[in-house]
Order: sequence, then structure tokens, then C-alpha cells
Amino acid sequence: MDAKGERMKKAYAVAMVIQAIMASTVILSKAAFDHGLSTFVYVFYRLAAASLFLTPLAILLERRRAPPMSLRLLSKMFLYALVGNAVSMSLYNASLRYTSATVASAMCNSIPAITFFLALLMRMEAIKMRSSSGMAKITGITLCLAGALVIALYTGQSLSPLNRHRVLAGHGDKQQAVEQHVSKGVWIMGTFLMLLSCVAWALWIVFQGVLLKEYPNKLLATLIQCLFGTIQSGVIAVVVERGHPSRWKLGLDVSLLAVAYSGIVGTGVCFYLQTWCVGMKGPVFLAMWNPLSLMLTLLCSSLLGETVHLGSILGGIVLVGGLYCVLWGKNKEETRAAMVSDHQEQSRDQADADARRSCTPVILKEQEDKEEAIGKNKVDQQV
Repeated sequence: MDAKGERMKKAYAVAMVIQAIMASTVILSKAAFDHGLSTFVYVFYRLAAASLFLTPLAILLERRRAPPMSLRLLSKMFLYALVGNAVSMSLYNASLRYTSATVASAMCNSIPAITFFLALLMRMEAIKMRSSSGMAKITGITLCLAGALVIALYTGQSLSPLNRHRVLAGHGDKQQAVEQHVSKGVWIMGTFLMLLSCVAWALWIVFQGVLLKEYPNKLLATLIQCLFGTIQSGVIAVVVERGHPSRWKLGLDVSLLAVAYSGIVGTGVCFYLQTWCVGMKGPVFLAMWNPLSLMLTLLCSSLLGETVHLGSILGGIVLVGGLYCVLWGKNKEETRAAMVSDHQEQSRDQADADARRSCTPVILKEQEDKEEAIGKNKVDQQV
């Protein structure tokens, strides 16, 4: 197999691993919050664990080939960490506490449409209203908005889980009762916070594409953003949880497991894999695998005994439809642009070949005249 085929296989494998990590991280995080772990303290511990995991790797692997870094670039990474780590994770986990793991995975499918909408606002993208690709993008954005509204406004009936005993139960029957009686206002607020988190994450994805062009070292870029995110989330947690020192304690339970797993695997490993995948195949390729995370989350949540609502499933289906509409439109535009580029290149090559052929008789004639003149000069000299 050639090198290109090998890279393609690696990209597909990495994309699937990323989705599996994201699904398992969501489920463990939800279980930890059900046990009473503070969402803001959780974000701090998660990023701190990721930083501790990545620092020795960066020192060992990158100490001799680290590219220079300016103060301006550090300032950019600080901003990117604030958006993608501190703000996005804090909003995401706060909303996860009041909704469900299924809602979290479903809403993540709106990120490509949100990314495209933000690019429109920044004039980085354009829509051709009369083209099929433009209509597909508009349809995708509309479906994503509709799916978010379905999740927020329509809870629907509760579906019986495959396992009726909660494997990662927070407080037994009390926790189940709380889940079943979450107020409509709290559910809508949680969904809205999840949407804001997706907006922040979409901005982070856009920023990563810009960052990798300026600073291509993926491991160091991930580490520096995790370090900045640890400081930022620590400040947020201190402010929000002031007067509650007990919320910083971790016991030997699912909370400690969630922090360790999400920090090392869900953040350290997954962030690096995401950066690698975006650099290798682009953000669109990574986004098209998001529905796999939703399916894995649905299955695992049901197996672990978590209640799944019909509205979350229907909204998730609508969101996935919106996702693929946007991706289809984007892919069609890229294919058309590539065909136009190939056609222009072929036209230039043909024009060059025609020009060479048209010049050949002239060149031959000039060569013949030159040889004839040389021969005539030799004759004259002999005479």
C-alpha cells in the first residue's frame, strides 16, 4: 500500500478513536456530576491532569526541535485556551449536569453548522443561494437550529434503558427521582448552555486551523493550551466555589476516575489526536464522524441504566441530518473548485504544448539558416 493510502487508514482509525473517547468521557463526566462533583472544579482537575500527562512527553520528544515562540503567539494561545478550554468546558459541563449525556452528544453535531455560520459572519465563507451546495448549507443550518429547539422544548417520554440498574448511580433512587422531575426551565437552560458551549468549541476549531499554520508543532500547541486552560479554569473555580472548600475534595469513587480518565485520555490524548486529524484531513473530515459519538453514547447510556428521552433522540436525528447537509454542500463546493482548477491547469498545459508546436518550424528554419551561414563562411575562408 502506498504512503497516501496508509495515511488515509490512520486518519479513519484516529477519527473513530476520537469519537469513542468523547462518548466515554461524556458518560463518566455525567456520572461524576451525579455524585455531586462541582463542574468548575472538575474542569480544573481535568486540565491539570492533562497538563501533567503531556509535560514529560513534550520535554522528552520535543525539547530539541521545538520551534521558537513569540509573545504574540503565546497571547494567541492564551485566547484560544480561554475559548476552547475554560469557557467551552465550563459551559459544557454545567449543561451536562442539568440535561443528559445523550443531549451532550447530540448537540455536538451542530458544531460544523455553527462553524460555517461563524465563518459567514467573518466573511471567510460565502453562500451561492441559487446553487445546490448553497441550498444544502442553508438547509443544514436550519435543521441544526430545529434539532436544538426539539431537544430544548420537547422532552418526550422516557425510554426504558437496556439495564434497569444504574451501574454508575449517583445517589440511588433519590438521583433517579431528581432526573425524572427536572423542571422544564432547567432543561431549556441546560440545552442553551450546551449550545453556547458548541459555539465556543466551533471557534476553537477555527482557531486551531490558523494556529497550525503559524506553529505546526501539535504536541507543544496542545500542552501550552492545556497549561493556560488550567490557570484560567482554576481562577473560575476559585471564584465560583469560594466558601465551599469541601467541593475540591476527590474520593476513591467515580469522581476520581472521571477526572483521571478525562484529563489524561479525554483531554491530553484526545486534544492531540484532534489537532493531528485537523492538520492531516481538515476540520470537515473530523466533524463528519460526530454521529458515531452519539450512537455510542446512546448505547452505553442505556446499558448503564441512564434514562434516555425520546425528544433527545429525535432532536439528535435532526441535528445529524443538518450536519450532513452542511458537509455535503461543503464537499460539493470543494469538488467543483478542484475540477475548475484541474481544467484550468489542463488548458494551460495544452496552450503551452500548442505554442511549442507552432514555434517548432520557425526554430528549425532558424537552425537551418544558421548552419547554412556557417557552411558558407567555411567555403569563403577556404577560397
